[in-house]
Amino acid sequence: MASADSDPLIPRRSSFNRVVRAITSPYYRYRHAKLLHSVRVGLAMIVSIVATTGIDIPHGIWSSVTLLVVIGGLQHHGNIRKKAAERAVGTLLGATIGLALIFQQNLFGSPWLTYVLMSVAAGICAWYAIGKAGYIGLLTAITMCIVAGHGDNQIDTGLWRTLNVLIGIVIALAFSFALPLHATYSWRYLLADNLRSCARIYSRIVGGVLFDTEEQLKVFLELNARLIQLRGLMPSVAKEIEVPKAKLEAIQRVHRSMLSALEIMTSGSLAHADAVARAAFAQQCGVEARAVRAMLLAMARGLRFGGAKRFLNPQPLPLCAPPGSLAGQLAPELQGPYWLGERLVEQVDQLRALLLETEPNWNIERTGAPFRAGAKVQ
Repeated sequence: MASADSDPLIPRRSSFNRVVRAITSPYYRYRHAKLLHSVRVGLAMIVSIVATTGIDIPHGIWSSVTLLVVIGGLQHHGNIRKKAAERAVGTLLGATIGLALIFQQNLFGSPWLTYVLMSVAAGICAWYAIGKAGYIGLLTAITMCIVAGHGDNQIDTGLWRTLNVLIGIVIALAFSFALPLHATYSWRYLLADNLRSCARIYSRIVGGVLFDTEEQLKVFLELNARLIQLRGLMPSVAKEIEVPKAKLEAIQRVHRSMLSALEIMTSGSLAHADAVARAAFAQQCGVEARAVRAMLLAMARGLRFGGAKRFLNPQPLPLCAPPGSLAGQLAPELQGPYWLGERLVEQVDQLRALLLETEPNWNIERTGAPFRAGAKVQ
């Protein structure tokens, strides 16, 4: 059978179309986040060079330096609004202090007075650099040195450098909003990846397929690495979709508990049971395993594609069997995995409820406006 690429009746996707898809698709932008950020910063740099060196503005290199300081480390949209504003404020404050130092140096002509004032200003900036206003404090001190030098710059040099700093800020802010990667998408896709992995692991456990030590270590290292990434994204996500961080913490906590339960099941008594016992466990819990797997995959699809209807299921997930029949149907050493599986059912249901509660906010495709995605969750 001929492939789509060799079939002349099926139009091939051009390189341009692939690039457009990568730029407009949130998932592709998530997959190629580093590339897009690099391109954005590179384009901003060339604009900075043309805007200064191209029209022969003195000391134009400081425009590029400011640009890199302001936008170089900004990637997620939830950070841009706050961090870019803080960096701009810090840079402007530093330029003002630098000009004031040049002015007093010309007025009093005392280098030592300038050194003392610069040291005092640096100390004050360092005080504020450790805390919520860290960016403002740090960049105030850096820009002060850029503009004033050690107080020996001429006033016209300070003014030119201040102008270059302002040019760098404007270019940086303009490009910081060009094709940003929303932290909400990264959070959703990472969580979806973990839920799909959880579905595979649980099906494999109940099906009696064992993990060797090396494979188990690799699988859970990947899961925990994503869990750590999710933790780092939470502040930005909370800003973007106006969800209290406590709600995201609750999702993170349930997710972490699910991973812990699965890890225990892969290395506990079920993993050391014989083939007959594992087959009995699989027969006893097969209905539950299929239901849990379906729910995990449904939540993953909802997060990946933004469709909440895939997990709008008001019915609770089924238990393996009535508790009273447990002793007669499972060996004593398998009762632990059984109850751990029941706990996993509860956790999956809790996660589904939390995602449904916050869905109007994180499902930002519905409005296309990340900061007005839905009513604020209380």
